[in-house]
Amino acid sequence: MATIDPKIFKAYDIRGIYPDQLDEENIVSIIKAIYAFFQKKIGKNKLTLVLAYDMRLSGPQLFAAAKKTLVEAGAEVIDAGQLSTPSFYFAASHYGYDCGIQITASHNPKEYNGMKFVINSPHGLIKIGGSTGMPEIKQMAIDGVTLPESEPGTITEKTGILEDEVENALTVFNHPEIKKFKIVADPANAMGAQYIEALFKEVPADLIKMNFDLDGSFPVHQPDPLDFDNLKDLQKKVLEEKADFGLAPDGDGDRLYFVDEKGQIIPATLITALVAREMLKEKPGSTILVDIRYIMGTKKIVEEFGGKLEVTRVGHAFITEKLGETGGVFAGESSGHFYYQSNGNAESQLATMISVLKVLTEEGKTLSEVVEELRRSHESGEFNFKVTNAPEILEKLKEKYTDGELVILDGVSINYPTWRFNVRTSNTEPLLRLNVESYDKATMEEKRDELMTFIKSIAASE
Repeated sequence: MATIDPKIFKAYDIRGIYPDQLDEENIVSIIKAIYAFFQKKIGKNKLTLVLAYDMRLSGPQLFAAAKKTLVEAGAEVIDAGQLSTPSFYFAASHYGYDCGIQITASHNPKEYNGMKFVINSPHGLIKIGGSTGMPEIKQMAIDGVTLPESEPGTITEKTGILEDEVENALTVFNHPEIKKFKIVADPANAMGAQYIEALFKEVPADLIKMNFDLDGSFPVHQPDPLDFDNLKDLQKKVLEEKADFGLAPDGDGDRLYFVDEKGQIIPATLITALVAREMLKEKPGSTILVDIRYIMGTKKIVEEFGGKLEVTRVGHAFITEKLGETGGVFAGESSGHFYYQSNGNAESQLATMISVLKVLTEEGKTLSEVVEELRRSHESGEFNFKVTNAPEILEKLKEKYTDGELVILDGVSINYPTWRFNVRTSNTEPLLRLNVESYDKATMEEKRDELMTFIKSIAASE
């Protein structure tokens, strides 16, 4: 049996270096384990499963190995070909397939590949992660599983997904009137190019393309908009072209950052506030979700527009699960993920772009003006500390800030009337992450510096 490195099983997905940790041989055992888990959870042996892959150089090989394994297992495989992760989620949800597997390593460097996988349910998609089955799949993959005997499955090629996805996203906002804007997009030779192109076939725009050719070697820069160095070319181009805004999706297209007409990077929380407001206009009284890192600004907007706010743990599997539980219509994560009930509680960057275009059309203002009017709080940005004594630091923070409201939903959050902070361990790296926010900038900066000094004073590292 092929060797499997247990470290490739992450909190939200599977990710490893190709071919050292993940290759055409050991993916067979992993796919069998995933399929056996799906059979058990769904309660039948023959499943309809949508399978897709992104632009990574190892994608076609791993896709072919996965498809062959699934057919041998008796699956009715829906071959969706090369797709972004949001488009894959849309296909799994919209067409009512039992489950799905996307071969992707998100925004990781070119040598990586991996998988995200979902089960369909009456309440939306269930993304498989640490709390929804990943440990069980990991054990089955390492131990090996024997699937029930079955006739070979089938392969059906599915086309028209992008066109249907655009139509679905436009429907979320009742096919709004949209003016023609000048937009620069830099998907970094990754999957966001696909849905951006599909959207602007249906919506008027002067679209200026940067790095649109799908190329898993990422010849220009990493497809990771959280590293703002990767946005410098986009910022420069927006200014040069006097564009209305810029778009920067990540590698598999499930995160999106906006650059305004001044070339400034817009915090994802302000896009969350914008979309939340628009969703509450469409569906008054609805529930909106945000992750624990930053909540103050969106909470104010949601309250102003008569909605209900729920706070979740960080991570797409947790957020999708919570949307299903609460019946929420939309969730925004401060790392640029935006989730919609209409997309099976999964990400839809098409709906996010349409929401922004709709607001700019209706208000006749620049994007910088629109988001500034939505600002209700000030954020520190995330600070990471490489430490070996994270549990001790979290305990010391609880002791130091005993006069605040303690929340332990994800790490340690301490809330005060005008400011708050969250410190949590990363789900993917050996890091402690700090986020601070306040209603006024001076308090945020003061408390940010205070917390950073305190953490550094007690941090232990290798």
